[in-house]
Amino acid sequence: MLEARRLHILRAVADHRTVTAAAAALYLTPSAVSQQLIALEQETGHQLVKRGARGVRLTPAGEILLRHTNEVLAQLERAEAELADYSSGTAGTVTVVSFATGISLVVAPALALLAGTAPGIRVRVHDAEGDASLPMVLDRQVDVAIAVEYRGAPGADDTRLTHLPLYAEPFDAVLPDTHPLAAADRVPLAELAKDPWIGPYPGNPCHDVVVLACESAGFQPELEHQSDDFRAVVALASVDAGVALVPRSALRGTDLGSVVVRPVDGVAPTRRVFAAVRRGAEEHPLIRPVLEALGQAAPRGDE
Repeated sequence: MLEARRLHILRAVADHRTVTAAAAALYLTPSAVSQQLIALEQETGHQLVKRGARGVRLTPAGEILLRHTNEVLAQLERAEAELADYSSGTAGTVTVVSFATGISLVVAPALALLAGTAPGIRVRVHDAEGDASLPMVLDRQVDVAIAVEYRGAPGADDTRLTHLPLYAEPFDAVLPDTHPLAAADRVPLAELAKDPWIGPYPGNPCHDVVVLACESAGFQPELEHQSDDFRAVVALASVDAGVALVPRSALRGTDLGSVVVRPVDGVAPTRRVFAAVRRGAEEHPLIRPVLEALGQAAPRGDE
Protein backbone atom coordinates (compact mmCIF):
# COMPACT_ATOMS: atom_id res chain seq x y z
CA MET A 1 0.00 0.00 0.00
CA LEU A 2 1.48 3.34 -1.04
CA GLU A 3 1.52 6.04 1.62
CA ALA A 4 0.13 9.47 0.67
CA ARG A 5 2.87 11.15 2.72
CA ARG A 6 5.54 9.55 0.56
CA LEU A 7 3.70 10.49 -2.62
CA HIS A 8 3.62 14.08 -1.42
CA ILE A 9 7.39 13.94 -0.87
CA LEU A 10 7.89 12.55 -4.37
CA ARG A 11 5.93 15.48 -5.83
CA ALA A 12 7.90 17.99 -3.77
CA VAL A 13 11.19 16.52 -5.05
CA ALA A 14 9.88 16.68 -8.63
CA ASP A 15 8.81 20.32 -8.13
CA HIS A 16 11.97 21.54 -6.37
CA ARG A 17 14.52 19.41 -8.27
CA THR A 18 16.72 18.79 -5.22
CA VAL A 19 16.26 16.81 -2.02
CA THR A 20 17.54 19.73 0.04
CA ALA A 21 15.02 22.21 -1.43
CA ALA A 22 12.15 19.74 -1.10
CA ALA A 23 13.11 19.07 2.52
CA ALA A 24 13.16 22.79 3.31
CA ALA A 25 9.72 23.26 1.74
CA LEU A 26 8.29 20.33 3.71
CA TYR A 27 10.04 21.23 6.99
CA LEU A 28 11.90 17.92 6.96
CA THR A 29 15.58 17.03 7.00
CA PRO A 30 17.20 15.96 3.71
CA SER A 31 17.95 12.56 5.24
CA ALA A 32 14.26 12.08 6.12
CA VAL A 33 13.26 12.91 2.54
CA SER A 34 15.86 10.49 1.18
CA GLN A 35 14.67 7.75 3.52
CA GLN A 36 11.06 8.23 2.44
CA LEU A 37 12.06 8.08 -1.23
CA ILE A 38 13.96 4.85 -0.62
CA ALA A 39 10.93 3.41 1.18
CA LEU A 40 8.68 4.45 -1.72
CA GLU A 41 11.03 2.77 -4.21
CA GLN A 42 10.93 -0.39 -2.11
CA GLU A 43 7.12 -0.27 -2.03
CA THR A 44 6.84 0.15 -5.79
CA GLY A 45 9.75 -2.09 -6.76
CA HIS A 46 11.11 0.61 -9.10
CA GLN A 47 13.84 3.22 -9.07
CA LEU A 48 11.92 6.49 -9.02
CA VAL A 49 14.66 9.17 -8.93
CA LYS A 50 18.16 9.65 -10.24
CA ARG A 51 20.61 11.97 -8.53
CA GLY A 52 23.09 13.99 -10.56
CA ALA A 53 25.30 17.04 -10.39
CA ARG A 54 22.36 19.28 -11.26
CA GLY A 55 19.99 17.78 -8.74
CA VAL A 56 17.35 15.06 -8.85
CA ARG A 57 15.23 13.97 -11.80
CA LEU A 58 12.51 11.39 -12.03
CA THR A 59 13.01 8.15 -13.88
CA PRO A 60 10.34 7.03 -16.38
CA ALA A 61 8.80 4.97 -13.55
CA GLY A 62 8.89 8.04 -11.34
CA GLU A 63 7.11 10.09 -14.00
CA ILE A 64 4.36 7.44 -14.22
CA LEU A 65 3.90 7.47 -10.45
CA LEU A 66 3.91 11.29 -10.37
CA ARG A 67 0.97 11.43 -12.79
CA HIS A 68 -1.01 9.15 -10.49
CA THR A 69 0.24 11.06 -7.45
CA ASN A 70 -1.36 14.27 -8.68
CA GLU A 71 -4.68 12.48 -9.11
CA VAL A 72 -4.44 10.71 -5.74
CA LEU A 73 -3.58 13.87 -3.81
CA ALA A 74 -6.38 15.80 -5.51
CA GLN A 75 -8.82 13.05 -4.57
CA LEU A 76 -7.61 13.14 -0.97
CA GLU A 77 -8.23 16.90 -0.92
CA ARG A 78 -11.78 16.20 -2.12
CA ALA A 79 -12.24 13.57 0.56
CA GLU A 80 -11.10 16.02 3.25
CA ALA A 81 -13.48 18.61 1.86
CA GLU A 82 -16.44 16.24 1.95
CA LEU A 83 -15.64 15.06 5.47
CA ALA A 84 -15.31 18.64 6.67
CA ASP A 85 -18.58 19.45 4.95
CA TYR A 86 -20.20 16.44 6.61
CA SER A 87 -19.10 17.69 10.02
CA SER A 88 -20.39 21.17 9.06
CA GLY A 89 -16.99 22.78 9.31
CA THR A 90 -18.08 26.39 9.51
CA ALA A 91 -15.26 27.61 11.74
CA GLY A 92 -11.53 27.43 11.25
CA THR A 93 -8.47 29.09 9.76
CA VAL A 94 -7.58 29.53 6.08
CA THR A 95 -4.15 30.84 5.11
CA VAL A 96 -3.87 33.10 2.05
CA VAL A 97 -0.66 34.27 0.41
CA SER A 98 -0.62 37.20 -2.03
CA PHE A 99 1.60 39.89 -3.49
CA ALA A 100 1.17 43.31 -1.84
CA THR A 101 -1.14 44.92 -4.41
CA GLY A 102 -3.34 41.83 -4.45
CA ILE A 103 -3.70 42.10 -0.67
CA SER A 104 -4.97 45.68 -0.84
CA LEU A 105 -7.06 45.22 -3.98
CA VAL A 106 -8.70 41.83 -3.37
CA VAL A 107 -7.73 40.09 -0.13
CA ALA A 108 -8.59 42.89 2.30
CA PRO A 109 -12.03 43.53 0.70
CA ALA A 110 -12.67 39.77 0.74
CA LEU A 111 -11.93 39.68 4.48
CA ALA A 112 -14.50 42.44 4.98
CA LEU A 113 -17.09 40.37 3.09
CA LEU A 114 -16.28 37.22 5.07
CA ALA A 115 -16.77 39.08 8.34
CA GLY A 116 -20.44 39.34 7.41
CA THR A 117 -21.03 36.09 5.54
CA ALA A 118 -18.73 33.60 7.34
CA PRO A 119 -17.67 35.08 10.69
CA GLY A 120 -16.38 31.69 11.87
CA ILE A 121 -13.62 31.65 9.25
CA ARG A 122 -10.36 33.26 10.31
CA VAL A 123 -8.07 34.24 7.43
CA ARG A 124 -4.33 34.58 7.94
CA VAL A 125 -2.56 36.60 5.24
CA HIS A 126 1.06 36.36 4.11
CA ASP A 127 2.88 38.63 1.64
CA ALA A 128 4.87 36.93 -1.13
CA GLU A 129 5.46 37.52 -4.83
CA GLY A 130 3.46 35.46 -7.31
CA ASP A 131 6.32 33.19 -8.29
CA ALA A 132 6.75 32.11 -4.64
CA SER A 133 3.08 31.68 -3.74
CA LEU A 134 2.19 28.70 -5.94
CA PRO A 135 4.95 26.46 -4.55
CA MET A 136 3.72 27.40 -1.06
CA VAL A 137 0.27 26.05 -1.94
CA LEU A 138 1.67 22.85 -3.44
CA ASP A 139 3.88 22.31 -0.40
CA ARG A 140 0.84 22.78 1.89
CA GLN A 141 2.38 25.81 3.61
CA VAL A 142 -0.74 27.84 2.74
CA ASP A 143 -4.25 27.09 1.51
CA VAL A 144 -4.85 29.78 -1.13
CA ALA A 145 -2.46 31.75 -3.36
CA ILE A 146 -3.18 35.00 -5.17
CA ALA A 147 -0.80 34.76 -8.10
CA VAL A 148 0.00 36.22 -11.50
CA GLU A 149 0.44 34.40 -14.81
CA TYR A 150 4.10 34.30 -15.79
CA ARG A 151 6.47 32.27 -17.91
CA GLY A 152 7.00 28.87 -16.36
CA ALA A 153 4.06 29.15 -13.97
CA PRO A 154 1.72 26.15 -13.59
CA GLY A 155 -1.10 26.76 -16.07
CA ALA A 156 -4.85 26.44 -15.65
CA ASP A 157 -4.59 22.87 -16.99
CA ASP A 158 -2.11 21.81 -14.29
CA THR A 159 -3.58 18.75 -12.57
CA ARG A 160 -2.19 19.80 -9.19
CA LEU A 161 -4.07 23.09 -8.92
CA THR A 162 -7.48 24.65 -9.41
CA HIS A 163 -7.45 28.23 -10.76
CA LEU A 164 -10.03 30.95 -10.16
CA PRO A 165 -9.49 33.97 -12.46
CA LEU A 166 -9.85 37.21 -10.48
CA TYR A 167 -8.95 40.19 -12.65
CA ALA A 168 -6.70 41.50 -15.39
CA GLU A 169 -5.14 44.94 -15.38
CA PRO A 170 -3.01 46.89 -17.86
CA PHE A 171 0.45 48.27 -17.27
CA ASP A 172 0.81 52.03 -17.84
CA ALA A 173 3.94 53.88 -18.90
CA VAL A 174 5.49 55.99 -16.14
CA LEU A 175 7.70 58.78 -17.47
CA PRO A 176 9.54 61.73 -15.91
CA ASP A 177 7.45 64.86 -16.51
CA THR A 178 10.40 66.23 -18.54
CA HIS A 179 10.36 63.30 -20.98
CA PRO A 180 9.73 64.15 -24.67
CA LEU A 181 6.66 61.88 -24.66
CA ALA A 182 5.19 63.34 -21.48
CA ALA A 183 2.63 65.35 -23.46
CA ALA A 184 1.50 62.39 -25.59
CA ASP A 185 -1.95 60.89 -25.03
CA ARG A 186 -0.58 57.36 -25.43
CA VAL A 187 3.00 56.09 -25.42
CA PRO A 188 4.37 53.82 -28.19
CA LEU A 189 6.75 51.46 -26.42
CA ALA A 190 9.11 51.35 -29.41
CA GLU A 191 9.92 55.03 -28.82
CA LEU A 192 11.29 54.16 -25.37
CA ALA A 193 13.86 51.71 -26.75
CA LYS A 194 16.83 53.99 -26.06
CA ASP A 195 15.72 55.07 -22.58
CA PRO A 196 17.13 53.62 -19.37
CA TRP A 197 14.49 51.46 -17.67
CA ILE A 198 13.39 50.86 -14.10
CA GLY A 199 11.73 47.55 -13.33
CA PRO A 200 11.29 44.54 -11.05
CA TYR A 201 13.95 41.90 -10.52
CA PRO A 202 14.01 38.74 -12.65
CA GLY A 203 11.77 36.15 -11.01
CA ASN A 204 9.07 38.71 -10.26
CA PRO A 205 6.17 37.95 -12.65
CA CYS A 206 5.93 41.67 -13.50
CA HIS A 207 9.50 41.52 -14.79
CA ASP A 208 8.35 39.02 -17.42
CA VAL A 209 5.43 41.25 -18.44
CA VAL A 210 7.72 44.26 -18.92
CA VAL A 211 10.39 42.36 -20.85
CA LEU A 212 7.88 40.57 -23.10
CA ALA A 213 6.10 43.84 -23.89
CA CYS A 214 9.35 45.50 -24.88
CA GLU A 215 10.45 42.49 -26.92
CA SER A 216 7.11 42.61 -28.76
CA ALA A 217 7.86 46.26 -29.52
CA GLY A 218 11.19 45.25 -31.02
CA PHE A 219 13.78 45.91 -28.32
CA GLN A 220 15.32 44.59 -25.13
CA PRO A 221 14.88 47.08 -22.25
CA GLU A 222 18.04 48.31 -20.56
CA LEU A 223 17.10 47.77 -16.92
CA GLU A 224 19.43 50.23 -15.25
CA HIS A 225 17.57 50.26 -11.92
CA GLN A 226 15.67 47.39 -10.30
CA SER A 227 13.16 47.24 -7.46
CA ASP A 228 10.13 45.09 -6.66
CA ASP A 229 8.55 48.06 -4.84
CA PHE A 230 6.60 50.13 -7.36
CA ARG A 231 6.71 53.17 -5.09
CA ALA A 232 10.49 53.05 -5.44
CA VAL A 233 10.14 52.62 -9.22
CA VAL A 234 7.98 55.76 -9.43
CA ALA A 235 10.36 57.68 -7.15
CA LEU A 236 13.28 56.86 -9.45
CA ALA A 237 11.30 57.90 -12.52
CA SER A 238 10.43 61.20 -10.80
CA VAL A 239 14.14 62.14 -10.68
CA ASP A 240 14.63 61.30 -14.37
CA ALA A 241 16.42 58.01 -13.65
CA GLY A 242 14.47 56.19 -16.35
CA VAL A 243 11.09 55.03 -17.60
CA ALA A 244 8.92 52.16 -16.40
CA LEU A 245 5.82 50.07 -16.94
CA VAL A 246 3.73 49.73 -13.78
CA PRO A 247 0.47 47.85 -13.11
CA ARG A 248 -2.34 50.38 -12.92
CA SER A 249 -3.50 49.35 -9.45
CA ALA A 250 0.03 49.70 -8.05
CA LEU A 251 -0.11 53.44 -8.84
CA ARG A 252 -3.07 54.04 -6.54
CA GLY A 253 -2.04 56.13 -3.56
CA THR A 254 1.48 56.64 -4.94
CA ASP A 255 3.02 60.13 -5.07
CA LEU A 256 3.06 61.01 -8.78
CA GLY A 257 4.34 64.55 -8.30
CA SER A 258 7.12 64.59 -10.92
CA VAL A 259 6.00 61.82 -13.27
CA VAL A 260 3.28 61.40 -15.86
CA VAL A 261 1.30 58.20 -16.33
CA ARG A 262 0.15 57.34 -19.83
CA PRO A 263 -1.56 54.30 -21.36
CA VAL A 264 0.52 52.27 -23.78
CA ASP A 265 -0.30 52.67 -27.45
CA GLY A 266 -1.70 49.51 -29.05
CA VAL A 267 -2.21 46.32 -27.06
CA ALA A 268 -1.32 47.12 -23.46
CA PRO A 269 0.82 44.68 -21.48
CA THR A 270 -1.42 43.03 -18.91
CA ARG A 271 -1.05 41.04 -15.74
CA ARG A 272 -3.67 38.38 -15.12
CA VAL A 273 -4.34 37.61 -11.50
CA PHE A 274 -5.92 34.42 -10.21
CA ALA A 275 -6.48 32.49 -7.00
CA ALA A 276 -5.14 28.95 -6.79
CA VAL A 277 -5.73 26.04 -4.42
CA ARG A 278 -4.66 22.44 -4.48
CA ARG A 279 -6.87 20.47 -6.85
CA GLY A 280 -9.81 19.10 -4.89
CA ALA A 281 -9.59 21.65 -2.05
CA GLU A 282 -11.88 24.15 -3.78
CA GLU A 283 -14.94 22.43 -2.26
CA HIS A 284 -13.64 22.46 1.31
CA PRO A 285 -16.28 24.22 3.45
CA LEU A 286 -13.69 26.63 4.82
CA ILE A 287 -11.89 27.33 1.54
CA ARG A 288 -15.00 27.58 -0.67
CA PRO A 289 -16.35 30.74 1.08
CA VAL A 290 -12.92 32.36 0.88
CA LEU A 291 -12.73 31.74 -2.89
CA GLU A 292 -16.27 33.08 -3.30
CA ALA A 293 -15.39 36.23 -1.35
CA LEU A 294 -12.22 36.74 -3.40
CA GLY A 295 -14.28 36.44 -6.59
CA GLN A 296 -16.80 38.97 -5.32
CA ALA A 297 -14.10 41.39 -4.20
CA ALA A 298 -12.14 41.25 -7.46
CA PRO A 299 -12.38 44.47 -9.48
CA ARG A 300 -14.41 44.48 -12.68
CA GLY A 301 -13.39 46.30 -15.84
CA ASP A 302 -11.71 49.60 -15.08
CA GLU A 303 -12.57 49.63 -11.36
